[in-house]
Amino acid sequence: MAQLSLRGIKKSFRNVDVLHGIDLEIGDREFVVFVGPSGCGKSTLLRLIAGLDPMSGGEFLLNGKRMNDVPPSRRGIAMVFQSYALYPHMDVYENMAFGARLMGLDKGEVEARIAEAARMLRLEPLLQRKPRELSGGQRQRVAIGRALVRKPQVFLLDEPLSNLDAALRSEVRLEIARLHRQIGGTMIYVTHDQVEAMTLADKIVVMNAGRIEQVGSPRDLYETPANTFVATFIGSPRMTLVDVRCEGERLVLPNGGSVHVGALPDVGELKLGLRSDAVRLSRTAGGDGFAGQVVYTEYLGDNAYVYVRLADGTLVAARTGPDDLFEPDHMVTISVEPGSVHLFSAGDGRRLVP
Repeated sequence: MAQLSLRGIKKSFRNVDVLHGIDLEIGDREFVVFVGPSGCGKSTLLRLIAGLDPMSGGEFLLNGKRMNDVPPSRRGIAMVFQSYALYPHMDVYENMAFGARLMGLDKGEVEARIAEAARMLRLEPLLQRKPRELSGGQRQRVAIGRALVRKPQVFLLDEPLSNLDAALRSEVRLEIARLHRQIGGTMIYVTHDQVEAMTLADKIVVMNAGRIEQVGSPRDLYETPANTFVATFIGSPRMTLVDVRCEGERLVLPNGGSVHVGALPDVGELKLGLRSDAVRLSRTAGGDGFAGQVVYTEYLGDNAYVYVRLADGTLVAARTGPDDLFEPDHMVTISVEPGSVHLFSAGDGRRLVP
């Protein structure tokens, strides 16, 4: 069992405030992903949980016990680093055994734990190899195995896939998801890749500039983003934001064109958020919608994304079928599904109904 409570966590480096009071609850056996742009504080927060850096303020509790002054080795937490951090002169077996021996385990227990971890991570044929004889994906699995043999209450993974190519990232991501299902431990995973976050997490914590913007399931964040930052960070292609004004039940663009979306909040200026699957393109001019010029098309086999530039320079992405392609520079009419639009305040970017 591992339940974590972060209460008002702050971190400063000299005169620079990095974390500004983080409040977060993480439940037992949850797979939680911290996601956000580089420099937002997600790796710093992970290091505070591990005990590698001291907190500047706040309180961290693990299963109700205050951990602020508990050294890293006694927290029951294991961390997997971005750089693997394997000992080059040791083979895979010795790398995995090192931490377990420091815990004072007897030889038989160490061997049993390594055998179990090697089986789970498919490392049995590699136990006698040195790190230089392994691929990037194999090295990352060894780093995970080294953490696994300690049988910690909490696993921390700091951007473990960032050094891998696309094919290996997909492979190791599946390994991590399978591992979580097998061991059922609490995992906290840090990444700047929102695709990793969406595919792995039970709960996503979106961070920005040392603060939490929103916490929720992948579906919650995709379908009901709390503000424009979350809306444009979660989802690929990213959500398009268009400046509009309300006129009755229509949203009117400054450079012409409008769309009917039904009941609207009682505000004047706002931002219209469009996901690619809510956008429809027509080669016929006029009608309900607004005009744009095709810039380029991404053909992906089972579907395609067409990018259209509006008069003010805004780029709108529309998902189409693989046979419904549009030539560059052609003018098209953009319409939207009324029930699929997102509306945000033009001032502070917060989400409005719907």
